[in-house]
Amino acid sequence: MNISEVDYTLILTANQSSAFKLLADSYPFQNNPNLLSVYDYKNEAVDVMAESCKKRRGRVMSAEFSWPNMRIHTSKLGRKIGKRKKIRKRPGLFVFPLQSRVTGVRYSYQWMSIAQENGWHVLLDACALGPKDMETLGLSLFKPDFLICSFFKVFGENPSGFGCLFVKKSSASVLKDSSVVSSIGIVSLVASSIPSQLVVEKSSDKEVSIKQKAHTLSEIEELERDSESDQSENWESYESGKSSGIECRGLDHADELGLVLISRRARYLINWLVNALMSLRHPHYSEYGHQLVKIYGPKIKFDRGPSLAFNVFDWKGEKIEPSIVQKLADRHNISLSYGILDHIWFSDKHQEEKETKSETCRSEVEGAHVSVVTAALGFLTNFEDIYRLWAFVSRFLDADFVEKERWRYMALNQRTVEV
Repeated sequence: MNISEVDYTLILTANQSSAFKLLADSYPFQNNPNLLSVYDYKNEAVDVMAESCKKRRGRVMSAEFSWPNMRIHTSKLGRKIGKRKKIRKRPGLFVFPLQSRVTGVRYSYQWMSIAQENGWHVLLDACALGPKDMETLGLSLFKPDFLICSFFKVFGENPSGFGCLFVKKSSASVLKDSSVVSSIGIVSLVASSIPSQLVVEKSSDKEVSIKQKAHTLSEIEELERDSESDQSENWESYESGKSSGIECRGLDHADELGLVLISRRARYLINWLVNALMSLRHPHYSEYGHQLVKIYGPKIKFDRGPSLAFNVFDWKGEKIEPSIVQKLADRHNISLSYGILDHIWFSDKHQEEKETKSETCRSEVEGAHVSVVTAALGFLTNFEDIYRLWAFVSRFLDADFVEKERWRYMALNQRTVEV
């Protein structure tokens, strides 16, 4: 991560949501009453933070995103951050991801700088970055007060990862201990032969349950001091072969490939996929038929992220429910997800188009939310993977594809009854 131990304290958590909740329950929203986030999709971890803010009578705000390219509406976000000549107290917490995990939009580091200049505490969400991308974080220029990242699918086996919360030591004093925080698990990484810190409790029915220890933020530094004395001994055990240690096979493979190759390949693949999906059109009496796929966010672009939000439409222009597309993809061994685009801002042009659409097409946008199918490329994704995705989506050009799959599923799962 190229993060100095002098500047930051590292806290290991079970996942991204645990890290967000740990910070939210410890942040003094009662004194710094605003929460401002930059997410173009519904994020459960951010929703948890928003609920914690509201319970302490804080104000929850979000950036807005232009339809359909999902770019930040800069003037609106600038006004929400505000320009303060004299800072009497902190306005609150600014939560900023470097890129969208759903649409692939990438954002400028400058937003962090603007927020810091206006007195906000800044939380940088780096969970959308790949294993090698995190080495390139410009933390020497923009030092956020808090940073959250996740390491999943890096060990080669399940459970496949963990979350990280970095707390800037000069900002740690703002965090307060909370009775709620004690219910959140803070994990430790240990070699397999070293006994982990587990609490074993015997219940009345003589079964044995194992619970992970949880600690408040004030106990973390003490735990770190206690673990430092054992660290050298554990490392010697790891080096001497007495223990199997922790193997990060995914990270090792990423090191072999290198950042340049990983980034270049991801850019080629995602742009090919966008171009191929946009070329799919239903047969029509006119020269140009209805598009099969609509993509939300950037189209073909040099610096877009390796994730994609789209919807599939039938020959009449009606949206096929993303949940149906996801289930059919799963049946064909293709991993797609379901997401909801949020905080959408419509210009006068698009608002007029939305209001004049037919009833069936208007279901694409409900209020300021849009349900979408999402695809994410990893650093191990190859051309065969995205070609299989394109070939699967192209099957929706068959007007009866969904109905055929429904009958096929029923036929494969029917029961034989002997009379």
